[in-house]
Amino acid sequence: MREREVTDRKDRWITSTIETLKKASPTSLKISIRSIREGRLQGVGQCLIREYRMACHVLRGELCKDFFEGCRAILIDKDRNPKWEPSKVELVNESQVDQYFSKVNDKEWEDLKLPARSTSMPAYAFAKL
Repeated sequence: MREREVTDRKDRWITSTIETLKKASPTSLKISIRSIREGRLQGVGQCLIREYRMACHVLRGELCKDFFEGCRAILIDKDRNPKWEPSKVELVNESQVDQYFSKVNDKEWEDLKLPARSTSMPAYAFAKL
């Protein structure tokens, strides 16, 4: 469904959600939608590794400074007027989004390593996902 079709329905929750998304970082929106799409096909361990990598890249601020810009706009200057870079979803480069899902290329940073599942655990100890 297109935005116009949805907003014509006059559903307050939908309209409010669309307005909130319009204020969000375009880069974060693209990263989030890709993560949701990939996560549907992955196990919990793979999802945790993917989320860890994304968080590391966001907090390092080397690929994009939008996290820090959002903090500035809400917590420091309190102007609630972040200047996202790029400013529109259409301008976010897919190769940049790809980088958020890769290992951090820095020998000081380790990738998330989950412990191997023990086969000696009783059946009730395993998640039923």
